[in-house]
Amino acid sequence: MAEAVLIDFFGLKFNSQKNSHQVLLKTLNAVRYHHAAKAKFLCIMCCNSISCERDGEHNFELEASNGLSAVLREFETVSNPSMAASLYTIKQKIDEKNLSSIKVIVPKHRKTLLKAFIDQLFTNVYNFEFEDLQVTLRGGLVKQSMIMITDQEQEINMITDQEQEAIQNEIKTYLRSLPALKGELTIITSPLISDIFLHGFTTRTGGISYIPTLSSFNLFSSSKRRDPKVVVQENLRRLGNAAGFNVEKFYQIKTDHANDVWIMGRKEPESYDGITTNQRGVTIAALGADCIPIVFADPVKKACGVAHSGWRGTLLGVAMATVHALITEYGCSLEDIIVVLGPSVGPCCFTLPRESAKGFHNLDPECVRLFDSPNPCVDIRKATRILLERGGILPQNIQDLNQDLNICTSCHPDKFFSHVRDGLNFGTQIGFISIRE
Repeated sequence: MAEAVLIDFFGLKFNSQKNSHQVLLKTLNAVRYHHAAKAKFLCIMCCNSISCERDGEHNFELEASNGLSAVLREFETVSNPSMAASLYTIKQKIDEKNLSSIKVIVPKHRKTLLKAFIDQLFTNVYNFEFEDLQVTLRGGLVKQSMIMITDQEQEINMITDQEQEAIQNEIKTYLRSLPALKGELTIITSPLISDIFLHGFTTRTGGISYIPTLSSFNLFSSSKRRDPKVVVQENLRRLGNAAGFNVEKFYQIKTDHANDVWIMGRKEPESYDGITTNQRGVTIAALGADCIPIVFADPVKKACGVAHSGWRGTLLGVAMATVHALITEYGCSLEDIIVVLGPSVGPCCFTLPRESAKGFHNLDPECVRLFDSPNPCVDIRKATRILLERGGILPQNIQDLNQDLNICTSCHPDKFFSHVRDGLNFGTQIGFISIRE
């Protein structure tokens, strides 16, 4: 049984005569009868709260008789001239109630169009079921009652490439119009990295993601989260504008929590936790939400890299694997490589089972606190610095932002996302770098 029911009256035309209201009343009563007991959200989507003029004809009107008005009060009405704005508003209301099973009652001729919008604005977290809302119009009047039938037929209508592009543009235009949430976009930079590079580490402020654990500058989308790709792309577009890089030449790691490094220009692996490049104008990025986003820069050879270092990647040596790629591929020297450890969880908030913590204790006992406890506290940042210094990176060429800025992603919910703190539906920040063109 659906948790939410959406009736699409967006493109239907009604007049204010009594028979139209009777048809509408009959339809809404049928929906209420079948779904009100189970559904937690009943919604009508239409063009405008009063009327929407198109070619001299009136679309769906909510200015109704007393009987119809009484039924309408049991439905939430979302009215907007833009389909993108209407569906995004409905998505927010569904997310506020943490619902995922949605029935959409839609005129058959609009189903393919509506599905195309839904595919862009929702993820696989949501389960959609569609029912036909059949309406026959004659001279602007409803000819017969709206009949709801379950659609088992194969879709006949297809969205053309031109229509798909128009849908994407409408969504992009709407998302660009949304205000930033939770404050201004903030980029943390390091004085160690030369001006020949663009670089930085993001925080959680200044984006449009509204779901609490993803709000507001989430930079990663997946089928398991409620933030769709288009929202993340809009956040990234805003970052590119603020930092000055081209989002069309943006690449981020495909995390495997291991130590593989993609050397840009070679065949891209299916997964990797490091990237290196010497191509100008290409921005590379490492994800982080407690794991460390690490940025590498060599101003002499003009090469750079990023790495994602969680506790597994740290022990597997992903940081030095990225350093070795810089040396092997671009002739970099150890003494020239700058390494900046971006915001991550600190030992104050990060624990591992004792068996997993042994690797850090064997590396250096100072990387583990309360080692004799079942779940010792682990300092992945100290371990990363130790491995970098043992690998030949100069201590003065390593900056630890957590230490310098006194931050921990888990301890600062106002500034950073955190898997440890927020659970599975966590947001993601990044560390990024590029060589200026």
